[in-house]
Amino acid sequence: MTTRATNTAIASAIAGAMSLAAIALSAPAVAADTEKCYGISKAGENDCANKAGTHSCAGMSKANFDGGDWKAVAKGTCLEMGGMLEAF
Repeated sequence: MTTRATNTAIASAIAGAMSLAAIALSAPAVAADTEKCYGISKAGENDCANKAGTHSCAGMSKANFDGGDWKAVAKGTCLEMGGMLEAF
């Protein structure tokens, strides 16, 4: 490998690492602007595991508007949507 190819490979690796770091740093800011809203998701549209532990992944809810399943929404909007901030 030539010096130029080596330098290009190193520069690409550094640029990729910086991109990943920027994404990682911005993710918590998005999460901080959301909250779990229980009881608003339709069957198969929940965002993660339910409170009861009957399923462990997004999209696995079986009933519409189940009080144990949640969806991430913008902070401060859950109650306006008819949801609750705690499982019910």
